[in-house]
Amino acid sequence: MRIAIAQLNYHIGNFEGNIAKMKQAISEAKKQNADIVAFGELAICGYPPRDFLEFDDFIRLAEEGIMTLAEAADDIAVIVGAPAKNPEPEGKDLYNSAFVLYNGSIIHTAKKTLLPTYDIFDEYRYFEPCHDFNVFEFKNHRIALTICEDLWNIGNENPLYTVCPMDEMMPQRPDIMINISASPFSYTQSQERIAVMRENTLRYNLPLFYINHVGAQTELIFDGGSLVIGPSGKIVEELPYFREEIKVYELEEVMQEKSSITQPKDKYALIHEALLLGIRDYFGKLGFKKAILGLSGGIDSALATTLAAQALGSENVRVLLMPSKFSSDHSISDAVQLAKNLGIQYDIISIESAFDAFEKSLDPIFGDLPFNIAEENIQARSRGVLLMALSNKFGNILLNTSNKSEAAVGYGTLYGDMAGGLSIIGDLYKTEVFELSKWINRNGEVIPENSITKPPSAELRPNQKDSDSLPDYEALDEILYQYIEKEQGPREIYAMGFDPKLVDRILRLVNINEFKRHQMAPVLRVSKKAFGMGRRMPIVGKYLS
Repeated sequence: MRIAIAQLNYHIGNFEGNIAKMKQAISEAKKQNADIVAFGELAICGYPPRDFLEFDDFIRLAEEGIMTLAEAADDIAVIVGAPAKNPEPEGKDLYNSAFVLYNGSIIHTAKKTLLPTYDIFDEYRYFEPCHDFNVFEFKNHRIALTICEDLWNIGNENPLYTVCPMDEMMPQRPDIMINISASPFSYTQSQERIAVMRENTLRYNLPLFYINHVGAQTELIFDGGSLVIGPSGKIVEELPYFREEIKVYELEEVMQEKSSITQPKDKYALIHEALLLGIRDYFGKLGFKKAILGLSGGIDSALATTLAAQALGSENVRVLLMPSKFSSDHSISDAVQLAKNLGIQYDIISIESAFDAFEKSLDPIFGDLPFNIAEENIQARSRGVLLMALSNKFGNILLNTSNKSEAAVGYGTLYGDMAGGLSIIGDLYKTEVFELSKWINRNGEVIPENSITKPPSAELRPNQKDSDSLPDYEALDEILYQYIEKEQGPREIYAMGFDPKLVDRILRLVNINEFKRHQMAPVLRVSKKAFGMGRRMPIVGKYLS
């Protein structure tokens, strides 16, 4: 038995493109004499399709796609994920299904049992869980086919669920496990994924073929890392991260577990590649080509600009330098140096005259009131107007440069520096921004060293520094991490040794600024808990406010 894993990059709703890509993979698998080729979860329509699933026409196109692939499944079995209608009058209208196609027909259908409804997942909104469990036989092998989360309740130990699909199928004596998945990236996900999949092989003493997506769907990034694991838990191969791959395996060789190929798991290398893929797919799948960013000379815009240039090519990135009377000379020179290092187009437009005009217009109302956040935000919004003017005139998509620390505590201006179509570094804390910048410079200076070493500042008033308004980033980020990622309350964070007054202040800032984050651009997700679809907080909640 020869089994092919097809780790591909799908496009939500692009049935024609997805099917063409899968047909090409089927041809490649046939050339390598594969008996089975397996694709990912909901590969026909892309994952996650969300409320597209509520359109009858969308489901019709998925059904037609299945039959098109069935016609291509001559002399090879094809395993592919797609939504399927529930014929019963009770329950949800759809199943999240895996179809086995062979010689023009559907020879088996597996339905997903464990429907995750946490963090970024909302599958029970759309799908009915499976209630029957059957292996299928192909070429004298009995195969237990499962879908993603179905392998994450090993031995019925996960408190979220009450059934373990593999336990239900083991009395039918399967000799192979195949799991088709759509497992989004975080910088710890690959290690967790390997641990769970190995635990399955050890519990059931069966080889496992695990097929993941690769590619980005707006804020969600899929890293690939598909797995072949032998029956004693040895990793035979972990496929590359962040790129498509088609690989054929001889079952007997997998059973012997002679090889062991895994991928490096350096945190910042993974984050770097994930963000590049996220940017490329956002632009490519939406039909965009060129980006524009505001470049201040600070570390955030420097990192975001560098990532954009690396992802899209220097010729497709333009930056605008917008100094004010509060900007330091080194901020302008640092920004110019970065633009030259990257070979990107840059323009300089001072916002002094625009700011002066706003001040003059508002003077009859503001009168002798002191300079405060109102004047600071006018500067940020003046920059936003200029950036959007160039975006509209030349068709460059504005990319946001806010980091997670600032977004968490509201240290940003709506319709100003928080503007943009996609937030590139919005899931990186400030300390991680510095670390990733240093990682990028590991083989030579790309980001000017001064942008990394100088004290961070918004430069919206004389001699301003972030530390005037915010705690030290080391402490701030650790408290934010405990509250956001680890979901620890104030008392638990006090117990870690942090000043209770500081903790209370930071947590209050996080909660009262939820209204800003609801208006942010989608954030490329690289952690276990990013702002956006995976963290749903009420805007008017009273907790800790």
